[in-house]
Amino acid sequence: MLILLKSLECYTPRYIGRQDILLCSDKICKIQPHIPAHEMMDAVYDCQGLYAFPGILDQHVHILGGGGEEGFASHIPEAESREFFQGGITTVVGLLGADRWVRNLDALYGKAKALEAEGLTTYIYIGSYTVPPVTFTGEVIRDMVLVDKVIGVKTAISDHRGSCGTEEELIRLASQAHLGGMLGGKAGVVHLHLGDEKEQLKPLLKIIEKSDLPIEQFVPTHLNRSRELFRQAVEYCKAGGNIDLTAGETEGISVPEAVKVLTDENIGLSGVTVSSDGRGSRPGGGFCTIGALFEDIVRCIKDYGISMETAFGLVTENVAKVLKLYPSKGSLQPGSDADILITDRHFNIKKVFSKGILQEG
Repeated sequence: MLILLKSLECYTPRYIGRQDILLCSDKICKIQPHIPAHEMMDAVYDCQGLYAFPGILDQHVHILGGGGEEGFASHIPEAESREFFQGGITTVVGLLGADRWVRNLDALYGKAKALEAEGLTTYIYIGSYTVPPVTFTGEVIRDMVLVDKVIGVKTAISDHRGSCGTEEELIRLASQAHLGGMLGGKAGVVHLHLGDEKEQLKPLLKIIEKSDLPIEQFVPTHLNRSRELFRQAVEYCKAGGNIDLTAGETEGISVPEAVKVLTDENIGLSGVTVSSDGRGSRPGGGFCTIGALFEDIVRCIKDYGISMETAFGLVTENVAKVLKLYPSKGSLQPGSDADILITDRHFNIKKVFSKGILQEG
């Protein structure tokens, strides 16, 4: 399958000018100012006046649906592939929430495979809110090495719904994820749900202080759920740590405002990412929407003056590098996966290619 996209304003996410993009099956084959069309091509699209970005990566999605904390009737429905494509998302990492019993790893893996069959690239985290973590094989390292979709492990800190693992238990968990990632050729990240208890980031800071584990292995998330927690996150980011912000936040500090603070303080953003928490339950009822991720990125640009390169980098290149998927994901360059988000100049999504296939949102 050969597809030619003509005359796009290309962001890799860095701006490289007006370019043509040739897709060969599921890869980007060429990006050049002019690529002539010929009869062997399966499709040629005139994209004059449109923007091209890498497909968005969402590293925190409850693809099975979250909830359940107010009984069985409070379970949130599963995510659908069209929700991701409508938000420009082409790569997803699924996870479990507080409930690892009704919503379990087997079902999570099956849902990831189903979304993959519908055109998405999918990964999962083992674990949930408890220590020791729930696994497929009984061992974090074995899961990391042998289960194709497992890219890291999730746990929770500073949350009354978690099992409040000791420092030693959390260090052991992180060490296992680290070694499993090395052996399996994967990121081996520890994705840390942050609750709103008073300890906040302190458990993570203690782990880093007491161990020799690389700081970049940890990805604490929901760090904009309160202004106090976000101020801790700013200092953690200054020290070289990754921080993940949650889109659609209304109680703490919004993603656009948080990114503005970081840029105004001249803090490097290479370790800053944004995820949707899509289909996760909200404390006051309802659930987080997958589309909030794209909406917040656009708001960064339109309402807070954040550059397009910076804003889209938060959900493309930065995420791909944290998850060690770059440059296959998170970039527009020859050899990268053919995951491309195309918008008009007002950021209305016009086309989404995932693995070289035009998706219908």
